[in-house]
Amino acid sequence: MTALADLGREIGGIADKIGPSVVGIGNRWRGGSGVVIGENRILTNAHNLHGDEVTATFANGRSTKATVAGVDADGDLAVLEAPTEGATALELGTDAPGVGAPVVALGNPNGHGPRVTFGFVSGVGRSFRGPRGRRVAGAVEHTAPLMPGSSGGPVVDLEGRLLGINTNRIGHGFYLAIAADAALRDRVAALGRGESPTRRRLGVGLAPAHVARQLRRAVGLPERDGLLVREVEDDSPAAKAGITEGDLIVAVGERHITSADDLFDALGGDGDLTITLVRGADEQTVTVAA
Repeated sequence: MTALADLGREIGGIADKIGPSVVGIGNRWRGGSGVVIGENRILTNAHNLHGDEVTATFANGRSTKATVAGVDADGDLAVLEAPTEGATALELGTDAPGVGAPVVALGNPNGHGPRVTFGFVSGVGRSFRGPRGRRVAGAVEHTAPLMPGSSGGPVVDLEGRLLGINTNRIGHGFYLAIAADAALRDRVAALGRGESPTRRRLGVGLAPAHVARQLRRAVGLPERDGLLVREVEDDSPAAKAGITEGDLIVAVGERHITSADDLFDALGGDGDLTITLVRGADEQTVTVAA
């Protein structure tokens, strides 16, 4: 019982220390959480944003307008600018925790005040899909339960050091957090300066390779590995290049495309892209301008 009481006091101490730095993002119906990382700077998930201006609600109930300083939609991160009025900033750049390390997760869902839960690191180096489908690697997996509206809040160790930014629930009591390592510190610093990353995108909706094979088999077409184009955004790079719904993307340059990660990696290059398509039974190439 003494050990549990000691642990409870430690968690309570973390709540007192970190809770005032955890912010509710959005409004009482939708949004998430965030954490103060510097004077007038708040870090949150990009998926918590709905427009360029949001409401930030602090643990003491104070609400204020926050504007977006920088956003990385693919990496699911955003830095907001708002008067933090002396709230303690948590420092990024902490070493990654090991499996089994105890952690405390905090959130401020709907701005109703901090919520604090306890768990353990269950995995490191995990990955997940960002809001636009790109793979985000290096995440920390843990078991501290999160209420809806807690994404964007911090997960910390028993010393109150920031370990990650909660972002994703993977079911069965496991949660993912973007690791608060040195690489994240550099990315967040750039976002705080207004340097939102720009990444090439085609502007298409895709079906995975196994769906493409099934659909082609169903209509009597030869099976091919690739990604099936299910929709094309108007005036997008794909539309301008002549890519249409039903096309099968099989290669970009010399790179064969069998998964979304293959395509995202191929889009990372500079210059025009030569994309090989299969339309029906015919193979053709199109050029997507840089």
